[in-house]
Amino acid sequence: MIEYENLAKLNAPFNLEFEQQFSNVLQSGWFILGSKVREFERQFADYLKSKYCIGVASGLDAITLSLHACRFERGSEVIVPSNTYIATILSILHNDLKPVLAEPDINSYNINPAEIERCITSKTKAILAVHLYGKCCEMDPILDICKKYNLVLIEDCAQSHGAKYKGIQSGQFGRFAAFSFYPTKNLGALGDGGAIICKSYDDELAIKRLRNYGSDKKYYNEVIGFNSRLDEVQAAFLTVKLKYLEKINQHKRKLAGLYQQYLKEDFIKPEMHPDFYDVFHIYTVRHPQRDQLKQFLLKREIQTEIHYPLSPHRQKAMQGIIQGEYPLSDEIHQTTLSLPVSFSHSEDDILKVIETMNRF
Repeated sequence: MIEYENLAKLNAPFNLEFEQQFSNVLQSGWFILGSKVREFERQFADYLKSKYCIGVASGLDAITLSLHACRFERGSEVIVPSNTYIATILSILHNDLKPVLAEPDINSYNINPAEIERCITSKTKAILAVHLYGKCCEMDPILDICKKYNLVLIEDCAQSHGAKYKGIQSGQFGRFAAFSFYPTKNLGALGDGGAIICKSYDDELAIKRLRNYGSDKKYYNEVIGFNSRLDEVQAAFLTVKLKYLEKINQHKRKLAGLYQQYLKEDFIKPEMHPDFYDVFHIYTVRHPQRDQLKQFLLKREIQTEIHYPLSPHRQKAMQGIIQGEYPLSDEIHQTTLSLPVSFSHSEDDILKVIETMNRF
């Protein structure tokens, strides 16, 4: 069986370092907001050429706290792609803001800048740009729109650790950038975790307060805050994985290159362009018989996934909240299939997937 993902196998090369780091944390007796969190924050900030990184409990919290720190008036509008994962939209709703969905580019699966401008009203305050599947959004026109309309840019980098647009890494464009370290991510923890990258000391201070009950000093609370802290153990594990992130990305790019080269044109493959350095958190193809293809592969012991089976606006939780039709989002969600592309897969694994798919 070629599994879609095997986290035990993926993390096996790092186990000895994980064990040492866990022992260090255990012996220190300090488990919340200690030296391991500070060390990871510093290293991840350096990786992204940023001054400020704040570890939080999850990718959802990273977006939620970023929006909260902007202090937008209740009911303000935030533009978001119509085919994003539900967490992006939940972060907007948790802040009593209104998600406004813009259709994606059908080729890149990322938000279409032309659609963004059509969605802007007097209530629009921010654009939440989601770098989906490990590909950066087309940032130049998005930055131009933000400047033209005086909008805040927040990046959802949950799937784009190390991805670049014109040589600039995701996370370096917006006022805030939100990262997830969910275990399947290219930079994945062994549990939940997230981080926020920002550009100013004031924003860093605001996020640090928000993640820790609104407090700078224990038992003294300046604002109404949350409990959203990256813990010491996960920070220690992430410090290990960060050293190997470029190796992980290069491996996934190599596997994706095999798909690009050898898969038949029956399958709609990811769009490639020299302006974009893709890291393939997910390698997805589209096919009108997606469900039959998935079963065909499973019968031949190849696991795949669907990211994601239902458009956000069709989720039960969104009924009465999101109005309108989003046909491009529906088309993407109905036809995409995610193929094995893990750090744990070999080139032979991928060649077998390709050979099997080409017989469909």
